[in-house]
Amino acid sequence: MPADRSPEREERVCVAVFAGAQGVKGLIRLKTFTETSDGVFALGALTDATGAHRFEIERVGTSKGMPVVRVDGVGDRTAAQKLTGTKVFAARDEIPPADEDDEFLHADLEGLPVELPDGTPLGNVRCVQDFGAGPLLEVATGGGASVLIPFTREIVPTVDIPNRRIVANPPPGLLDDD
Repeated sequence: MPADRSPEREERVCVAVFAGAQGVKGLIRLKTFTETSDGVFALGALTDATGAHRFEIERVGTSKGMPVVRVDGVGDRTAAQKLTGTKVFAARDEIPPADEDDEFLHADLEGLPVELPDGTPLGNVRCVQDFGAGPLLEVATGGGASVLIPFTREIVPTVDIPNRRIVANPPPGLLDDD
């Protein structure tokens, strides 16, 4: 994400991605990025990244911990496979506000500058990753390099979205080149 991109300019937010065909009847697994896997079904119209293609989805089951959905107009495995990897977006104003002060949309974090407690710039958030042990901020530090920082309140004590600023206090050794 370009550093000048602001959350206010984002009209749509990625809420899921089609993860793969399920069976031969056109069903597809949906990897959701909402707080709960059912959260995506409470949103309004879902579209592709351009907003040109609208997805009408219906939950029909669960597989591999992901909702299995029927997509209107997708009737066989080949059509479902063509959707694999397609990101699914919802209008920002359809997403309910956070219940807690420490809940954030990934889209709001991406691109924000990250600095150390003494004000030294570290880089910009490239994305938020979660490999199962908790969220990590992937921070681009320049020259194509990046560092993964555990996204906990202790290590990332300040997330100031209105002022476009994150303060990280990485544990010793995390930023060492060795």
